[in-house]
Amino acid sequence: MTTRFGYALIALSTLVAGLASGTASRSAAAADLVPFSPHRAVYDLSLGDASAGSGVTGIVGRMVYELKGSPCEGYTQNMRFVTVMTNQDGVETVSDLRNSSWEEADAKKLRFSSTQYQNDELADSSQGDALRTKGATPVVGVDLVKPAKKRLSLPTDIYFPMQHASTLVQAAKSGVKMFTANLYDGSEKGEKYYLTNTIIGQKFGTGPDASVGTFKGADQLAKVESWPMTISYFDAGKEHEDQTPAYELSFRYFENGVTSDLKIDYGEFSIKGDLKELTFLEPGKCPAATTPTK
Repeated sequence: MTTRFGYALIALSTLVAGLASGTASRSAAAADLVPFSPHRAVYDLSLGDASAGSGVTGIVGRMVYELKGSPCEGYTQNMRFVTVMTNQDGVETVSDLRNSSWEEADAKKLRFSSTQYQNDELADSSQGDALRTKGATPVVGVDLVKPAKKRLSLPTDIYFPMQHASTLVQAAKSGVKMFTANLYDGSEKGEKYYLTNTIIGQKFGTGPDASVGTFKGADQLAKVESWPMTISYFDAGKEHEDQTPAYELSFRYFENGVTSDLKIDYGEFSIKGDLKELTFLEPGKCPAATTPTK
């Protein structure tokens, strides 16, 4: 997983035309973010399904995800994703992905930094800023610092991670069952965005009898609305009906931004993420309204 598990997993603008038909259309118009709850979540990772030709016989690991901030000051996401993968010859590969991002509350700016190590050696890194500007000709530009200095342009209908996450919650609460969007989070060397298709299932029940899990902190989610979601990631620029997803993320998504029951499906094998510990953090401070002077 990359940052999409934190948006995901992660992961997230106001929905536009299409709600009545049950399908939300794509738009990158900035809007109020859903007031997500700052928190720290720890997940145990393990191998899910694996085909005979995958070459993968075992996966163990841990992911720690942290969300801080508020709708007025923007949100910071920090994630560390460490796995030990064993192949059919018994050889182990240790992967250590560290990602950090900050997204402005109105989805105008995204600052990202990502580093990945394999067996303690640097394998990949990306760092840069993406900025959305308005005017007669709207532009979404990316200034990359790593792996090399470079200027990129993205489609104007692109979504940033927290903007996309907010939209998914709004879609679910409005009864939308499918949402399609171009998504950019700075991963893949900062040069790639994905066409995503999200399927939103029936809302889980809430209240004293709600089943949210047995992890530490689960009791704080009993009254929080949640939905099962599956996000398919397709290579952009192609019709997704004609291609197989690069991978799929499935999870239970709570309206406060917490995710549980994670699964990353790469086709030949999948990774499960079981939420083991949830700690809510102090929310970011929003400036108090001031009284105009006379």
